[in-house]
Amino acid sequence: MTRLAAIGALGLVAGCVTVGPDFEPMTPAGEPDWSAPLAAGLEPAADVPEQWWEIFADPVLNELVATAREQNPQLEIAALRVLEGRARLGLVTGLKYPQTQVAFGDATYVAPSDADLLEVLGIDDFWQYSLGAMVTWEADFWGRYRRGAEAAQASLDASVAAYDQAVVLLTAQVVSAYAVIRETEEQLRISRENAALQQRSYELTEVLFRNGETSELDMQQARSLLLGTQATIPTLEAALQQARNALSVLLGRPPGDLEPALARGAGLPVVPADVAVGLPADMLRRRPDVRQAELIAMAQNAVVGQATADLYPSFKLSGALGASSGGPAQSSFGDLFNSGALAYTFGGSLVWPFLNYDRIRNNIRIEDARLQQALLNYRDTVIQAAREAEDALAALVGSREQSRMLAESVYSARRSNDLSMVRFKEGFSDYQRVLDSQQRLFTQEQRFVTSQANTVRNVVALYKALGGGWQDRRSLPELRSETARAMRERTNWGDLISDEGS
Repeated sequence: MTRLAAIGALGLVAGCVTVGPDFEPMTPAGEPDWSAPLAAGLEPAADVPEQWWEIFADPVLNELVATAREQNPQLEIAALRVLEGRARLGLVTGLKYPQTQVAFGDATYVAPSDADLLEVLGIDDFWQYSLGAMVTWEADFWGRYRRGAEAAQASLDASVAAYDQAVVLLTAQVVSAYAVIRETEEQLRISRENAALQQRSYELTEVLFRNGETSELDMQQARSLLLGTQATIPTLEAALQQARNALSVLLGRPPGDLEPALARGAGLPVVPADVAVGLPADMLRRRPDVRQAELIAMAQNAVVGQATADLYPSFKLSGALGASSGGPAQSSFGDLFNSGALAYTFGGSLVWPFLNYDRIRNNIRIEDARLQQALLNYRDTVIQAAREAEDALAALVGSREQSRMLAESVYSARRSNDLSMVRFKEGFSDYQRVLDSQQRLFTQEQRFVTSQANTVRNVVALYKALGGGWQDRRSLPELRSETARAMRERTNWGDLISDEGS
């Protein structure tokens, strides 16, 4: 009883000491307001919309985002890393309990030879039986295993943050790819409309030239402008197909499978007049990559504690309980359960690698250097996050203002084209005015569509920098049902995977 009491006291003490540095949670120091004054329509709201892509009021886009979240292979890989982290946490947590747990049984048939002493003594063939269990437990006196569990938990949380970041990036990529498709479609429409307009002008100059009312120069200039505009169409058609293929990959589909869905909509997504841009300090607390950087540092801090525990002696307890029977005196399996067949061993050991202190300390230094790298990476992630948000906000302000000016420029270019054609037909100006006005119209319409698309892309960049779009994880199954079903059929995942996903 005295020995058992001493062992119990050792177990209690083993749960009280944890060596190594304790991690101090880090709070990103964000600015209370944006560095530049906000333009009209940009609201510094405390919360940004979680499903921010819905501000475009485009049902096709909403459907594409939902499909990508359900079917994107890379997002599911990120979910599987979370599942891997959960299993690893269970593995490491189990090390706090007896590390070796073995049950054994044995049955051996012995047949002595003619020259064997047993045969000389008149002992015939017999069976030997043994049954027992062995347990070995290294007391977590210095917190080595607790630090391991701490590191595994932080790594699991980091993988969850990485999954959230993957959702943010995937959503931004889908909306950007959709904007590229709609932009290219608009550019194609403009090219075809301007080609039709220039075709009519060319036909007019051709008729006038044949009737001797104008020079060949006007006709050839009109033809040159027409061919130049028509030459943009094949390139835009190829770019449109490539953009559709890129979106198909994001949705986890083969190329060429999106035409029916895209045909249900047209035109660029419309950016609303008012856009909630949040606050910088809230953005830093919300961004998954900032949380991930902190959790990686937390896990590495625990690894430093694990390495530090190697400086101290380890205490190991072991015991075995078994029974054996068979032989000359006992020949039946039932004899295993007689009191005389029982045997047990119990003991402890101490290991103190003090002669390896130089190697152990250098290992601690390695892990501490990695910890400092993780801390600096966190600081750099915070700075980069602030810069991305500020850059996206500045770009959004600039593109909105540019779109406003280009809209007026397009109106002027269209009016100029109409007036120049009227004056040419009435003989008040030469054909060069018509050529110049048609070229300006084509250029300004292209610039206007590009500016509108840039505004959409800058909204995407802003909300990606703000870290929104992942909070409502109820609509984000980590694993597709078919994946979960296949894994459960292959391996016993217990409660970690349900039939519907995890």
